Amino acid sequence: MCGIVGIVGGVAATSNGAFAMRRMADLIRHRGPDGDGVWTDAEAGIALSQRRLAIIDLSSAGAQPMISHSGRYVIVFNGEIYNHVEMRALLDREFGAHAWRGHSDTEVFLAAIEEVGLRKALESAVGMFAFGLWDRRERTLVLGRDRLGEKPLYYGRIGKAFVFASEPKAFHPLPDWRPEIDRDALALLMRHNYIPAPTVSIGAYEN
Repeated sequence: MCGIVGIVGGVAATSNGAFAMRRMADLIRHRGPDGDGVWTDAEAGIALSQRRLAIIDLSSAGAQPMISHSGRYVIVFNGEIYNHVEMRALLDREFGAHAWRGHSDTEVFLAAIEEVGLRKALESAVGMFAFGLWDRRERTLVLGRDRLGEKPLYYGRIGKAFVFASEPKAFHPLPDWRPEIDRDALALLMRHNYIPAPTVSIGAYEN
């Protein structure tokens, strides 16, 4: 179990982005007592953080937020990809030996995204996970979860920002946060067992 947090827009586009990220991540420190990291790009208006529970790679090579080898992608990841060893071997066999920094499943997932694209990387990944992936070239954020949605991921708009986190309590430091129930969304959930668009829009958020 780890904890992930992210903001696009709002405070992330200011010099206080890193400070806001740490405050938010500290509220879910119980999810990751082994370390924490923050990555920000105020010009692009993005800030990411992770509270780490080290399981597969205990070294600093597994620390997050993690940047892909090309520098294009930045990811915060919670969970585990069970077949990462097989994926790693396949990437080396089909695309040549990679200069791996460590042994984490997150690094393998990032490498797969770079080599075959996000959709195919997800199709080949077996596990339980939630992640936020920032494309620095396209300035696009993609959120994803495993097929059964085992790992939690909460997201929405707060003020002028788009935010996400492993737990809603991470949103409390944001001044525009109003923890109120949307009764219309609740009614849709009870009717359909999910909240359909346009009440909730799932996909990429472009800044």
